[in-house]
Amino acid sequence: MMPATPATLAPMRPQRYADWVEASVRGYAELNVASGRWPSDGAVERSRAEFERLLPLGLATPDQHICEIWSADGTQAVGALWIALQRHPAGVGAYVFDIEVLPEHRRQGHARRAFIAMEPFAVAFGATSIGLHVHAHNTGARALYESLGYGVTGVNMHKALRPTVRTG
Repeated sequence: MMPATPATLAPMRPQRYADWVEASVRGYAELNVASGRWPSDGAVERSRAEFERLLPLGLATPDQHICEIWSADGTQAVGALWIALQRHPAGVGAYVFDIEVLPEHRRQGHARRAFIAMEPFAVAFGATSIGLHVHAHNTGARALYESLGYGVTGVNMHKALRPTVRTG
């Protein structure tokens, strides 16, 4: 489990996990619908299946670290960060599956502080890189990641097609 970083990151408390996972499942479904990757029908179920696949043991799933983001003064949890360690033949990489700052705490630097605090954790586990995915319509997040030194490694593109009806 991720060691606590004063006033920034701490392992998620078990009593918070159920609420976090439910909100994250819904949020992930909404992002995929908004980006055009998934149809709205069945999106929540598809998202839930993905979470169950990735977190079969919840907070105890090996190499999955779900943390609460705490305010700079350490008085309140303001969001959550999910980072996974991915072991490959070439070494260890870290991957950010989810970051969420509660709406009333956004635009106050919490996500930036969480990302900065995450780096020494990843290095301590042997990670030589941190990866993530950002949806194209999330320009604020992309600007934050670029300001922290993250670069584009690929671009997914999508075009919706309209079926035609053939006659005769």
